[in-house]
Amino acid sequence: MKIDSSVGKLVATPDGQSKVVRNNPKQQSAAKTESRDEVQLTSSSQLQAMGSGIDTSTPIDSAKVDAIKQAISEGRFKINPEMIADRLLTSVKDLLASQKG
Repeated sequence: MKIDSSVGKLVATPDGQSKVVRNNPKQQSAAKTESRDEVQLTSSSQLQAMGSGIDTSTPIDSAKVDAIKQAISEGRFKINPEMIADRLLTSVKDLLASQKG
């Protein structure tokens, strides 16, 4: 299954919120020649991430990210929906527990 990136992307706003930015169809043809994703956190979103327990100081292994992208494009990347569901439920339970007390 291919993920369609033509709809838009989620970006962080200076106030720490998120919004979807729609892609311009004219920009899409130019973007297909060079595809490089980049994320920059503002200071307020970094503080929000720190408060949520997300570690923003850990460096990203770009070689591993590239290997995963390659495996996805070649159809070799195996998805385990049960593991995803279990981890998502655990994450939600942890979030709810942290909000209660």
